[in-house]
Amino acid sequence: MKHDQPGATMFPDTGGPHAPVIDMTNPDCGACLSDAAMEWGCFQVINHGVPAAVVAELQRVGRAFFELMPEEKCRYSWDPASGSIEGYKVGTKVQRNLTGKKAWGDFFYHYVAPPSIVNHNIWPQNPAGYREANEEYCRHMQRLTREMFEDLSVGLGLEKGAMREAFGGDELVLLQKINSYPPCPQPDLVLGIGPHTDVCTLTILLPNEVPGLQIMKDGRWHDLLGTATDFQQREVQGRDAPAMVNMDKTRMSWPVHVEPPKELVVGPHPQLVSSCSLPIYKAKKYKDYQYILQAVDGKAAAN
Repeated sequence: MKHDQPGATMFPDTGGPHAPVIDMTNPDCGACLSDAAMEWGCFQVINHGVPAAVVAELQRVGRAFFELMPEEKCRYSWDPASGSIEGYKVGTKVQRNLTGKKAWGDFFYHYVAPPSIVNHNIWPQNPAGYREANEEYCRHMQRLTREMFEDLSVGLGLEKGAMREAFGGDELVLLQKINSYPPCPQPDLVLGIGPHTDVCTLTILLPNEVPGLQIMKDGRWHDLLGTATDFQQREVQGRDAPAMVNMDKTRMSWPVHVEPPKELVVGPHPQLVSSCSLPIYKAKKYKDYQYILQAVDGKAAAN
């Protein structure tokens, strides 16, 4: 890692192999995805079919929103009392860092699917085209999510639609997030986000041209490489990731968190469990799984 990025001594990149790059048009894509998910917990996908113009427009409106005057952005501020996670958050601290590093970044969350939970009142009216850009991008994320679930299902020896149906089918929840980490004159003193585990089924991450995300594998930190036209997917369970900031440039990313409905019971797929392979995890409602994992992450951070 560059020395002007925070955590250069705390989270050094150890070199060596990087997360797999997988061609979505490869006939063996399913096997490649399942192998990468089991070994790395993440992978980068290419030839994913998301038009460059759609990506560019999503990034344009995202950048434009964060360039608005503070009073304009604060019209969409997150309300902790609402019980919702949607809204604009200034300098949100995901968890207390063990070294005392402070959070350095602004964030914006809103649901984009399914239609029954989308609240357009929280979507910015400024910049122009924000809603159209996010809705078009969401359509591609729904298609890409379906294709990845289908390929992963085949790679695991399941029927093509098995994983998607197990996680909610047409009711799958997509949460769009925008992360903005402005330049910091003393990046060694801060972190965009400390080490954490995404609490969802998968995350499809679109970065800009400024690197900064790392993943933990085999007890070592690795830089997660990629460009703004490729996508990085993370299977979140058991994978930690700190997000760094830069001395000179704004680092931004657009993760889409793909989640089951909160009331859906999730657990080991019956076809992957046999009398010789007993389930490690108990089936539970997704909202209960969220609560448990968030509590575990919070306890680890506090210690």
